[in-house]
Amino acid sequence: MEHALTVTLHYEQHGDPSAPTVLFLGSLGSDLSMWQSQIDALSSTWHVVAVDHRGHGSSPTPPGPYTMSALGADILALLDSLDVQSMHYVGLSLGGAVGQWLAANHPERVDSLTLLCTSSAFLPAQPWLDRARTVRADGLGSIAASIVSRWFSPGRAESDPDLVSRHVAMVEGTTDEGYAACCEALATWDGRDGLARITAPTLVIAGEEDPATPPAVMQALADGIATAEFHVVAPGAHLANVEQADTVTQLITEHLKKNLS
Repeated sequence: MEHALTVTLHYEQHGDPSAPTVLFLGSLGSDLSMWQSQIDALSSTWHVVAVDHRGHGSSPTPPGPYTMSALGADILALLDSLDVQSMHYVGLSLGGAVGQWLAANHPERVDSLTLLCTSSAFLPAQPWLDRARTVRADGLGSIAASIVSRWFSPGRAESDPDLVSRHVAMVEGTTDEGYAACCEALATWDGRDGLARITAPTLVIAGEEDPATPPAVMQALADGIATAEFHVVAPGAHLANVEQADTVTQLITEHLKKNLS
């Protein structure tokens, strides 16, 4: 069952509201603070909007399951509430999937697209359904450390245990239902047929050591989008924008400057 009604998402605005808008949406199990380095760097020039998915951070948690179209509709409703007609979209993992849906189905709202550590289809579906079942039964805290073990390269995780512990706490701050229902959105979504409809100039960034969406998966995604430019950052795992903050911010900034609207 699709819950088509949108929810009022929690978000933060930074910078000049009259400047072009850059919207950031993060990974499954994150909150908007994962973008802090990019927010700090871009808010002096752009109107930066960072958003929590439904069931994440400070956003409300309607009952699941969710779908990608419902998560995308949440973003469209937020843009409408801010009177933002179009934006430059930056999304990682689940946020990247939402960005693909938006760019394929509502191209008039997306001036440019940046996709990090994501995929056009998170297959097979069953592991996501199994994970949703585990989280509803045992709580997200039971797998939070395992989730974060995929977010940073082994060297970075070993050298910066505080970084790891902060992100485990971030995952644990996500509601069990919000996380599980977003797992179901990933299980039921396949955006491969939509890639050819994406016309927004697109930047695709992979982390060399990302076990969840490795460079080969990201290359296939980039190959499916006619406008895509592909980069790999190293060392870097699933939260490449955190581990390689300066490099990723520079790539995003250059992409935005090329596509000013």
